[in-house]
Amino acid sequence: MTSSQTGPAGHGASAAWELLLPAASAPARTRGRSLQAALREAVRSGRLAPGTRLPSSRDLAADLGVSRGLITEAYEQLTAEGYLRSGRGAGTWVGGAVRAARPRAHDLAPRSPGARADFVPGTPDLSLFPRSAWAAAQRRVLAELPHQELGYPDPRGLPRLRTALAELLARRRGVVADPERIVVVSGVAQATALLGFVLHARGVRTVGVESPGSPQHDALYASTGVTAVPLPVDGEGVVMEPLRASGVRAVVVTPAHQFPTGIAYSARRRAELLDWARSVDGVVLEDDYDGDFRYDRAPVGALQGLDPEHVAYTGSVSKSLAPGLRLGWLLVPQSWADEIVERKRTMDLGHPTLDQAVFARFLEHGDYDRQLRRCQRAYRERRDTLVAALAEHFPGAEVSGIAAGLHVIAAFPERYGPEDRFLARLAAAGVAVRPLTDCAHARADDPGTGGKGVRLVMGYAHVPPARIRAGVRLMAEAMAG
Repeated sequence: MTSSQTGPAGHGASAAWELLLPAASAPARTRGRSLQAALREAVRSGRLAPGTRLPSSRDLAADLGVSRGLITEAYEQLTAEGYLRSGRGAGTWVGGAVRAARPRAHDLAPRSPGARADFVPGTPDLSLFPRSAWAAAQRRVLAELPHQELGYPDPRGLPRLRTALAELLARRRGVVADPERIVVVSGVAQATALLGFVLHARGVRTVGVESPGSPQHDALYASTGVTAVPLPVDGEGVVMEPLRASGVRAVVVTPAHQFPTGIAYSARRRAELLDWARSVDGVVLEDDYDGDFRYDRAPVGALQGLDPEHVAYTGSVSKSLAPGLRLGWLLVPQSWADEIVERKRTMDLGHPTLDQAVFARFLEHGDYDRQLRRCQRAYRERRDTLVAALAEHFPGAEVSGIAAGLHVIAAFPERYGPEDRFLARLAAAGVAVRPLTDCAHARADDPGTGGKGVRLVMGYAHVPPARIRAGVRLMAEAMAG
């Protein structure tokens, strides 16, 4: 193309030249029609977008090695048809009359079901994300970050962030936090995959999981070649006899606030769990998914602090900031460190540097602590609103697991059953909920999932108080109808 074609015109010239080359090689008697057809199809398909300036007839003819008359004729014909537009001294442009049906990318991200009331647990209030503070941290990081730090990072994470995380976890969660054993990960899901791959490489083919518990564990461990074995939970934590009898050497637990029952593991059960891990030379995989949110009781320290060599600890900012950040951490026993780091290296060559640096600054300057306090105030109010609304509209309903976390267990009296009828009525009214039975791992007899009444795992963090009240009222109306 000529040097005069710059900006949009240059782009259009290059595109036109490449698209028309095959047509320019057609036999002489059909060359004109071939050029017109190729140009028409380029506009119709969207490869030449509306508003694209085409090269002059002289330039394009020279580039294609054809007569200028063929190009002029093609331009005139497509202008008459509405594909192109031209003006004296203004050149030739792709017109806006044609709207090509371009393929669109599908969005597979999990979204709210679009219900009139949504109590499905697992999502924080994304409107609480501290945009201004995060943007300010980004600006400072971009201004200060040395060029060399934009290269491939340490697969464990930036030293600055691992140091800040070690201080945070020791202070808030009682973790024995050595920065050299912290690995920055893309959320708890990647931490789970890393642990699963290392377990598999060590010859371990099964891992115990709480039941009821997070349904995601089954699929995550299966993707690494490890099978999840469901283990019942009682009022103190995972039940020890089934654990001992299972033959597993690794077990996933949520001891600070068991998901979904909401219990905190008792001191006795914590000690028994660690004794088991030592006796089988095993490991406890601690998922501290909502450890920062406590309302009516003192914070329960992480299990990892009691035995750092037999507990792998993981958490993330998914509930405190936003799951879309894909920022989390994994703290592993010393004997696991090299294998985990090497697996992380081969998986993705390390977490994005800019995101790590921004989060590090966010931690260092107290912004994260301020965000946690802000969220805790909001979520406590929403929990109180949900508990009060359930008491008002569903007399006799029992609500548990309210001292911490972002969800409650609501047990409705037997008169509201059976469960399938209850759920069908709520769905017809546009209320999205999750029954406790969905959290069982293929065991209908697990404690906490049975009974004749209906039990729901109700998330409240993402629902403003007014909508919580309206949603519970809508549930009551659906059951009264």
